[in-house]
Amino acid sequence: MSDNVYSVTKLVGTSSKSIEDAIENAISTAGKTLKNLDWFEVKETRGYIDDNKVAYYQVTLEIGFRYDRKD
Repeated sequence: MSDNVYSVTKLVGTSSKSIEDAIENAISTAGKTLKNLDWFEVKETRGYIDDNKVAYYQVTLEIGFRYDRKD
């Protein structure tokens, strides 16, 4: 690992399809405004039940991104 500086931010992604889609939604949306995304960690997984069925998944994750170095 080189001498980098990272920031960590918390996101919540949702999906009516799957946990994986909820993660992908969060990361792809963050990637539209943040650059140098390097890693993520799932912190919590929740869901919403409607009529005795899973209506959607909600995943809280932290993502790490690198600051640009201006040497």
